[in-house]
Amino acid sequence: MNLLEKIFESVLWNSRLFIILAVVFGMIGAVVLTIVASLDIFHVAHEAYKVITTGAHPEHFHEVLVSGIIGAVDLYLIAVVMMLFSFGLYELFISKIDAAKKSESSKILEIRSLDQLKDKLAKVIVMVLVVSFFKRVLNTSYNGPIEMLYFAGSILALAIGLYFLHKGSNH
Repeated sequence: MNLLEKIFESVLWNSRLFIILAVVFGMIGAVVLTIVASLDIFHVAHEAYKVITTGAHPEHFHEVLVSGIIGAVDLYLIAVVMMLFSFGLYELFISKIDAAKKSESSKILEIRSLDQLKDKLAKVIVMVLVVSFFKRVLNTSYNGPIEMLYFAGSILALAIGLYFLHKGSNH
């Protein structure tokens, strides 16, 4: 019975290595999102360059410009979520990252528990939602005072939520 138990426990313990798939594909996702966001910024910069050099000023150009940049920031933030997820899973299930211990900038990627990983991910996800909200608001037209009041209320709700999120991280 003791040999069977040792074999079972060894197989059970080594099964955690399947998490490496989530780590690898999470990092691939982070890289892909970073490349796409960078290409979006490059596209926006190219469009701005064309406007500057030709002197033509298309209608709604500022909205398109700001919306493109905010969309790229949104993708960068989602890439950060994927990166935090990958680093956290690796450190929790596979091994501590030796190179990170030597780096001064590794504190943000240091994950000691599943709760800490969830907290870091939640904060970045909230920022993704805030940026997505901002992008959507830029492209919204308002047809009356009640819609503007709803808009102001939604900004107030976001501000209060961010305040409590930040306040909770200080304790």
